[in-house]
Amino acid sequence: MAPHRPQSTSASRGADVLRTDERAGPRRGIRMPSRRLHFALKGLLRIFARPMKSDSGRGGPVVHPYRGYGTHREVFLMGRVFRQVGLARVIPRRGALRDAADVTRRLARRGFADAEVRIRLGDNSATVTTDHDGYFDVRLPLDIPLDEHVSWHRAELEVITADRDNVLSRADVYIPPPHTDLMVISDIDDTVMYTGVADKLRMLYRLFVEKAHRRTAFPGVAELYQALHAGTAGDLRRPILYVSRGPWSIYEVLEAFFQLNHIPVGPILFLREWGISWRHPWPRRAEDHKYALITQMLTLFDTLPCVLIGDSGQHDPEIYTRIVKENPDRVKTIYIRRVDRKPDREAAIARLRKEIEHTDCELLLSDDSAAMAAHARDRGYISETGLEAVRQASR
Repeated sequence: MAPHRPQSTSASRGADVLRTDERAGPRRGIRMPSRRLHFALKGLLRIFARPMKSDSGRGGPVVHPYRGYGTHREVFLMGRVFRQVGLARVIPRRGALRDAADVTRRLARRGFADAEVRIRLGDNSATVTTDHDGYFDVRLPLDIPLDEHVSWHRAELEVITADRDNVLSRADVYIPPPHTDLMVISDIDDTVMYTGVADKLRMLYRLFVEKAHRRTAFPGVAELYQALHAGTAGDLRRPILYVSRGPWSIYEVLEAFFQLNHIPVGPILFLREWGISWRHPWPRRAEDHKYALITQMLTLFDTLPCVLIGDSGQHDPEIYTRIVKENPDRVKTIYIRRVDRKPDREAAIARLRKEIEHTDCELLLSDDSAAMAAHARDRGYISETGLEAVRQASR
């Protein structure tokens, strides 16, 4: 299976759920004085330079694993191996000049083809080879069980190179506990955050200048996802998988967004490469990849029913309805966040709702997180306490 190829990042660890008390909507219009622009650009420079820090400027092969996920039977892990140029000794170890040099190195790096990657998770292991662009992915059967009381596990990776010392790295893998009862798959753009990758500059401005923990996420969305993650008993630790139609290059930006807004962490799975190349002269169709990805998740987590969350602005209702028709017993609810009130779009979603009304799945079109939370409480997905937290944050 080809990897979904998100841009690399260090996985977030610690508590699965965090909270914040500050919530506010986006401001109309953007005014960026020169001093704020200066700090914004410095923030962006740091975030795009971050993936290059692991080699301490030495260059050579480096592996960037991405968050893995799976069950106690099998896990899926992916990543990419790069060849990176080194830094001259005259460049300082810290500061804007170093960040600028690392960004330049990031643009110049290339995938390391045919590299051997060894993966070990507990006492389970596998060896794979990178493809032409340096990507690798592995489905690792867990013949020797892992601790069922732990959700986040640490995989050890080793890249075997002929001309240098082997390269070591680690990747976090999320496995829900055996007693969990539900899986959540959510879109990101215009579902969790106000502005998606269609307006990247505005999103980056809000993230690094306009106090992202107050202004980028929809009110109540963090509390809703926290409640869904915890379940009615508070300890279900349900898997939440986030999908995006965006390019891999904004992975670090989205990871910072999740951390700043205290949204439960989980694998962020990208759908296509936006970069233009002779091999792929056009970006791949996002809706086709989203459908394939969700189908893959349903196959992997084959014992769990599913809740799908998206928005009305793109293809989410159509994709989700297709999945319900093919898996009528698996998808229990579709939550669609209304991003506009165009009559034609409203009518189209109403027709989709009728197409699946004979199944157990409900399609809810809503303007806010509180309405989704109320429905989720009524369906037994979240607790009364979770509902009240969403209502408070949505005011």
